[in-house]
Amino acid sequence: MSQTSQQTAIAARAVGASKIYGSGEMEVRALDNINASFNRGEFSAIMGASGSGKSTLMHVLAGLDRLTEGSVFIGDIDLSTLSDKELTLLRRDSVGFVFQAFNLIPTLTAAENITLPMDLAKRTPDADWLDRVIDSVGLRDRLHHRPDELSGGQQQRVAVARALASQPEIVFADEPTGNLDSRTSSEILDFIRAAVDELGQTIVMVTHDANAAAYADRAVFLADGHIVDEMIDPTADRVYDRLKTLGD
Repeated sequence: MSQTSQQTAIAARAVGASKIYGSGEMEVRALDNINASFNRGEFSAIMGASGSGKSTLMHVLAGLDRLTEGSVFIGDIDLSTLSDKELTLLRRDSVGFVFQAFNLIPTLTAAENITLPMDLAKRTPDADWLDRVIDSVGLRDRLHHRPDELSGGQQQRVAVARALASQPEIVFADEPTGNLDSRTSSEILDFIRAAVDELGQTIVMVTHDANAAAYADRAVFLADGHIVDEMIDPTADRVYDRLKTLGD
């Protein structure tokens, strides 16, 4: 594969990425010279103990935080070359987010929450794509309900649909099932898995849950700001065993 083809196949990557907080004796290296890449059309899980750097890695990859050293790319765009305004526009147009807190607007219906980022950007949703997303997360009969009329699982489905609706280059999910019971968590993870398999989406998920990681194509393990392992086609048992050795 040519270098150009390789770059095109990569949705996001970090090159020599370091994030340092404090200085001197108070210095903390949340990320320490990390190199990592995440392929298009794949579901990746980032895992590690608390303080391992997994959330920091997601935040810098998504352009929510800036590196101290190194570079982060979404596609072929080096985020360090962008102004704050350009970075905001890139996140709006090319990146989807799903968080543990659903972050829905309480006065808007499910449908209005789903299309909100595109409405703010004054972009008309692709009607066919929007229909596919809504049906894939099973929200067709709940579109006119506001968040307080939806269960936690339904609210998270809205959040997942919102992240997918604008056809972003990549979706970052930070502990997306952390507030949900096990049955609802499985439903949400099934939807995320389907977004990759049926809609061709790229998902990078931070999680501490071995069962959640088992839905991914690949798990990347962090410890003390370093990537220490990678697992293809993870299973819950294999992930759990590996996490035990990391102190999680």
